[in-house]
Amino acid sequence: MALAAAQTRSVIFIKRNYLHALRKTCLWFSTSDTILADERNPPSKTHLRKRQKKATLTHLSWEERLADAVTPLWRLSYDEQLELKLMHQERILSQLSGYLSGELQSQSSLPVRSKLSFPVLPVLPSPVRDGYRNKSTFSVNRGVDGNPKTVGFYVGTGKKGNIVCVNGDHLLNMPEKHKMVARSYQDFIRLSFLEPCLLFHTGGHWREITVRTNAEGHNMAIVYFHPQTLTPEEVAVHKAELVDYFTRGPGSVCQLDSLFFQESTMTRCTHEQSPYQLLHGQPHIYEELLGFKFRISADAFFQVNQAAAEVLYSTVRQLCIPNPDEGGERTPFGGILLDVCCGTGAIGITTSPRVDRIIGIELVQQAVEDAQHNAALNNVLNCEFIPGKAEVVLPGLMSQLSSKGGEPVAAVVNPARAGLHYRVVRALRNQPNIRRLVYVSCKPDGEAMRNFRELCCAPDLTKKLTGEAFSPTLAVPVDMFPHTPHCELVLLFER
Repeated sequence: MALAAAQTRSVIFIKRNYLHALRKTCLWFSTSDTILADERNPPSKTHLRKRQKKATLTHLSWEERLADAVTPLWRLSYDEQLELKLMHQERILSQLSGYLSGELQSQSSLPVRSKLSFPVLPVLPSPVRDGYRNKSTFSVNRGVDGNPKTVGFYVGTGKKGNIVCVNGDHLLNMPEKHKMVARSYQDFIRLSFLEPCLLFHTGGHWREITVRTNAEGHNMAIVYFHPQTLTPEEVAVHKAELVDYFTRGPGSVCQLDSLFFQESTMTRCTHEQSPYQLLHGQPHIYEELLGFKFRISADAFFQVNQAAAEVLYSTVRQLCIPNPDEGGERTPFGGILLDVCCGTGAIGITTSPRVDRIIGIELVQQAVEDAQHNAALNNVLNCEFIPGKAEVVLPGLMSQLSSKGGEPVAAVVNPARAGLHYRVVRALRNQPNIRRLVYVSCKPDGEAMRNFRELCCAPDLTKKLTGEAFSPTLAVPVDMFPHTPHCELVLLFER
């Protein structure tokens, strides 16, 4: 009965609130060759199998092999890509429906294609299909010709010992500016007498390079360097050569707005562990989303597809705090929006006109500082961002909210692929003021599925899940990554 009632509510919600905004979104962002899934002829399975078989032939060039690794759907039309993504999302969500109906008894049960118990809308297309990435990281390793100072992307695996670094100039999702910086960096390290760092224990210094750009064309480069046994004075010489190359030498064609340098003896480390050193230009670049401006630091998280991020965040905003007239004067919903894993505050800030208060929680201190700066930059005064682990911060915060009475709370969670910690799910589930929860996931068939089930299962005293169960009432896939199998899934839970 509860599930049937939830499904009825979701249909009413679609008709009255969401489809109005969705139609506008489709008008804004779709193009003439992108139509809704139920209006186009899906590619046959035989047709797709033939294409996939062709892609696995051994006579492929290195460029084709790289394209198959980085952008596996590049041979398909965009309509075919969206069809595949929709089928994949429906297959995943049918498992959740099967669990809710009792067809699947546990997460370890064999996959069963159950009938969907809630609507799954067509995949919202990306407004930009090619060159959409605003962040790319290029590796350094042996190329096809054996040159160890080749900048590009890996084909092969370290386990099999067949890694080859292939130039990425042909990749459809890479913008030209990123390719230009990668080519220039390759030229620079080939001029340097220092060796590349292919394996930490074998020595070498020059490592990968990350390039970040914004819609206005500003670009930032971050060079990663292993100091090995070099003294700070010796490292300073090579930093100076790097700056000279990109500001006055051949690399000046890249017109870098920012050049950062990070020395590290680890494969990955934070700014706190090893500071990003600004060698040239501005410390930040800025991007605009839905009329709000955001600061991007060297290591800040930002969606890699700015245009599709606007589709994603407008969808999340509409599901969190419905507004029947998306294009008209906004009437605040009131209450609180709880933004878990808030990053640099994009969801909270873009939703701030509709609520009385935004509370964001984020693990990375630098991201919290960026979020606070972004709120001030946009004169948003109703946002509070709390640093720390969500599983540590949230239980106490929930107690504070409960003590303030029945103020309505909507929640949005956008965790990494590892999903939410069980204590976070428990805190959200046991807070009765939360009637609406939006879960954003780039991998719903992973740990996120465990979160979905914990949100929707019957009360379980052994797991301390005592609150009323949520029900999934609407799923909206958003294509953030054209030419790849991935997309973001926005899933609405209500109770």
